[in-house]
Amino acid sequence: MRKLVLTTLAFGIAVAARATPARADFGIGLFLGDPTGIDVKIGLSNRSGLDLLFGVNTFREGRFNYGHLTYLVTPVVAQGDAVIVPLRLGIGGALYGRSDDLRFAIRAPLEVALRFRRTPVEVYGEIALALTFFAPGDDLQTDLQGGVGFRVFF
Repeated sequence: MRKLVLTTLAFGIAVAARATPARADFGIGLFLGDPTGIDVKIGLSNRSGLDLLFGVNTFREGRFNYGHLTYLVTPVVAQGDAVIVPLRLGIGGALYGRSDDLRFAIRAPLEVALRFRRTPVEVYGEIALALTFFAPGDDLQTDLQGGVGFRVFF
């Protein structure tokens, strides 16, 4: 699982480094909810980016290792005097479980953020629909993920 997470992170950074225009940004922070973990956002352009999260999926039914990679687009941006409020939609995949019980999910998040103009900080909330695949022949399991987080941009 650790090799898979590191490979995914390396792939995301390599893609971002190749496709990054001059205005792209890099943020790291913490996301609390379902899942909970360290969050990394890599800006690909003014209106798109990659979101990576590494942590645990839930505290309700025991902890599972968790990681996701999501492509985010920003179709709407509201602007205020002190904040920018982007609305982001995404599509991506998640891997979670233990070494003997690995699961794959397709996830589609909706994210609303408050990005402060004078400081490189963003506070955001996210809700995501996840479709989890178990073994071949098993039914799909739907799950609603969500929480709040913050990122510091460099």
